[in-house]
Amino acid sequence: MVRNIDRFKDFQEKRMAIFSEVVKRYWNGNLEDSKDLNSLARDIREKYDFLEEDMPFIKDHIRVAMGLNPKTNYEFSDEIEIIKNSREVAKPIISKIEGPCEYCDEESCTCKGTCKYEAHIYRRSKGPVIEEGKCLTCGECSNGCDFGALVDKIEFVPLIDLLKDKNTKVYASIAPSIAGQFGKNVTLGQMRTALKLLGFEDMVEVALFADILTIKEAFEVINLVKTEDDFYLTSCCCPVWFNMVKKNYPKLFEHMPPSVSPMIASGRFLKELYKDIKVVFISPCTAKKAEAKEPDLKGDIDFVLTFRELKEIFKTLNIDPEKLKGDDKDQASFAGRLYGRTGGVSFSVKTIVNRLEPRRLIKLKSKKIHGVKACKETLEELSNNEKVDYNFVEGMGCVGGCVGGPRTNIPMNEATNILNETGEDSLIMTPFDNMNLMKILKELGIERIEDIVEENRVSQLLKRQ
Repeated sequence: MVRNIDRFKDFQEKRMAIFSEVVKRYWNGNLEDSKDLNSLARDIREKYDFLEEDMPFIKDHIRVAMGLNPKTNYEFSDEIEIIKNSREVAKPIISKIEGPCEYCDEESCTCKGTCKYEAHIYRRSKGPVIEEGKCLTCGECSNGCDFGALVDKIEFVPLIDLLKDKNTKVYASIAPSIAGQFGKNVTLGQMRTALKLLGFEDMVEVALFADILTIKEAFEVINLVKTEDDFYLTSCCCPVWFNMVKKNYPKLFEHMPPSVSPMIASGRFLKELYKDIKVVFISPCTAKKAEAKEPDLKGDIDFVLTFRELKEIFKTLNIDPEKLKGDDKDQASFAGRLYGRTGGVSFSVKTIVNRLEPRRLIKLKSKKIHGVKACKETLEELSNNEKVDYNFVEGMGCVGGCVGGPRTNIPMNEATNILNETGEDSLIMTPFDNMNLMKILKELGIERIEDIVEENRVSQLLKRQ
């Protein structure tokens, strides 16, 4: 007997519609108890021709849209109370929603083979089983599941009360790959205005903190790569790359300095400069949601939103960045803004290494790898002690880098071109030319750029604890 599954198809779009309705009702004060949640679930059922037997599935998607865990077959009870008292979204990031897998043909299953790590993380039973110890939270499975069986939590609803609280200052920390994601001609200044309308105190470019980490990594390359056999694995940016090395290649992990990512650095520095604030990171990356919850990093970033989620939020609340007056500030260098695409980190670090030691005998020779398969191949090459012609390895889990992330709004090639243009638009060419960076360092007691690698407050902020 063939069972009708049309109501589950194209669920990625339906999922965003559910999220939009949750946001609208909670924002307007129309989602206050379990009665309101049940009313929402019934409206969703009728709108998309779901069956009564699908109600647990619908309710779990409402929970996930609120940043909560699915419960399966449980009625709504204290969800609103939890949200109002919550100041964080807990693990796991990727959840399985019961229901649609029983209709799915295993051979043509949309989530089959989507795991970037290719490590049999998902076993087939009645649907996939997520092995949390192996999952890199790259988001490819949830992005590829058309039936809504695999899904990542959305962290905006617990943030709404904070954005509306006049006594709480919330800063938006944006990834470099945001260029072009909300309209080809939308400037960073217009994004700042849009986010302020949403309730944020201000918007800060994470590329500014990429500038700081670029200088740190340049000094480390100079100190650690002294012979033809030495090599350096950058730890910046990508949590998928970082966790792949840490979990599976412990010997190679020794070549990866304990630096935090620009995202974490942004949260730490902002909280050092401004007391009692909240910091929200906005990017195309599902793995960043998990990174922010790692035990040694927890609390540095309070919430993580994706570009796709923010686009839906703007649409729901009638905020159009393209129609707004821009509040433009050049915070980051050309080099720092390039971190959003493959090769950006290598270019930035090499620029500083050449500036620090123009006559350096051991030249920085980078290998830029993107996509988990390519990352794994290079790590296998290094772990087998094969002779290589590079000494600096930049790894990114997504093809194309962050511009190819699972929750982007525009195609990778288009995003790359716009990001390059946005980088070129900066009046600041390199991290060394960034007076914003120098101002921050001076406020934290650093007078000379060379002191960034000494034991001081800045080096502590840049280091994994």
